[in-house]
Amino acid sequence: MNKAEMKEAIIEAKFEQGLTWGEIARAAGMSAEYTCSACLGMNHLEKPQADAVARALGLDDRVSTALQRFPNKTWERPVPTDPVIYRWYEMLNVYGETIKELIHEKFGDGIMSAIDFTMNIDRQADPKGDRVLVTISGKFLPYKSW
Repeated sequence: MNKAEMKEAIIEAKFEQGLTWGEIARAAGMSAEYTCSACLGMNHLEKPQADAVARALGLDDRVSTALQRFPNKTWERPVPTDPVIYRWYEMLNVYGETIKELIHEKFGDGIMSAIDFTMNIDRQADPKGDRVLVTISGKFLPYKSW
């Protein structure tokens, strides 16, 4: 089973069983954000977590094995057309250089790791309409001079 087939099987089982990403993640003992990313094929899980996800979804060992494989992190389109994903591209196009400048000002010449990284997505109540609260935390990696 490849990652695309795995993703399709997981999405279908999740829908049929009425599970949330949080429930699936709890079964694996991991965050909803990382578990969802692995289930969508963009990260991998170790065997115990992969087995737990497959069990929670009522899926076979082929799904667990596919979850354990390292992903090929590629995108099919230069800019996705899904409105939620597109807005992230829009935010980075508008604020990307600002983020870069402020990171350099506060930390020096370097980058924020996308490997040593965490993300949390929450709902924040607001009388004008609920808000999406995304918290991203990545290790600062200074560039080396030689």
